[in-house]
Amino acid sequence: MTTKEILKKVRKIEIKTRRLSDHIFGGEYHSSFKGRGMTFSEVRPYSYGDDVRSIDWNVTARYRTPYIKVFEEERELTMMLVVDVSRSQLFGTRNQLKKEMMIEMVATLAFSAIQNNDKVGMILYSDEIEKFIPPQKGRSHVLRIIRELVDFSPKHKKTDTAKALKFLYNVLRKKAIVFLISDFIDRDYESTLKIVGKKHDLTGIRIYDPVEKEMPNIGLSLMQDLETGKKIYIDTSNADLRRTYASKFLREQNYFKNAFQKSGSGMIEVSTGESYIKKLLGYFKSKA
Repeated sequence: MTTKEILKKVRKIEIKTRRLSDHIFGGEYHSSFKGRGMTFSEVRPYSYGDDVRSIDWNVTARYRTPYIKVFEEERELTMMLVVDVSRSQLFGTRNQLKKEMMIEMVATLAFSAIQNNDKVGMILYSDEIEKFIPPQKGRSHVLRIIRELVDFSPKHKKTDTAKALKFLYNVLRKKAIVFLISDFIDRDYESTLKIVGKKHDLTGIRIYDPVEKEMPNIGLSLMQDLETGKKIYIDTSNADLRRTYASKFLREQNYFKNAFQKSGSGMIEVSTGESYIKKLLGYFKSKA
């Protein structure tokens, strides 16, 4: 992909996702993720209906008219996007590839964060840590994040979610809002997830394609494992084979749900055949 093509694609993603974050998600995001507390801002004259518990008695005595203390939310939050860039993200049979949906979700979340003056960072991982972008504020930083995702080619093909979580735990000292975005095909991340879930406000977003849930009956077909590169002919008309295939999806789904529930973290599941907008909006409203 040329530089011109990359910039054109980034701009297209920005137009779509920034409109969503400005008009839909900005307020919901602010309500869902609170700041560290309330901090003193100023004093102003008392008005009818103000809480009498907020009266500043020292200022009131000095000016012989009631004044109240005004507090504002102290935000300064950090959002960290932990994104699976393994080869399995290049699969999709419906509206878009898993990777394409992932990029749009990352952009929507990032623009929602900077709209609320929060920092945004990103970790890209496969079965190794591929790239770390430290948290910063601003539109240009978010555009860099989108550009990296659009044009990124991982050096490794497989997935190790536990390794990404360990890296996150070590690199972020303060509590952050963390979105872990993957198809969660791998296992053995439950114990690490519990540790990270205690430290951060963590949400797992599982993206899958409908064909990964149920194998279509299309006869003899050549299949390829995107992470290993292995190719094999499969008779999809075999009912036992389709049941085995479906049970594998259920095992991965159940592991994901159980792991996130036990860690006290949030979770979203979305198919490439449905609207991620509704899923994100519903999740933010449930947290508010």
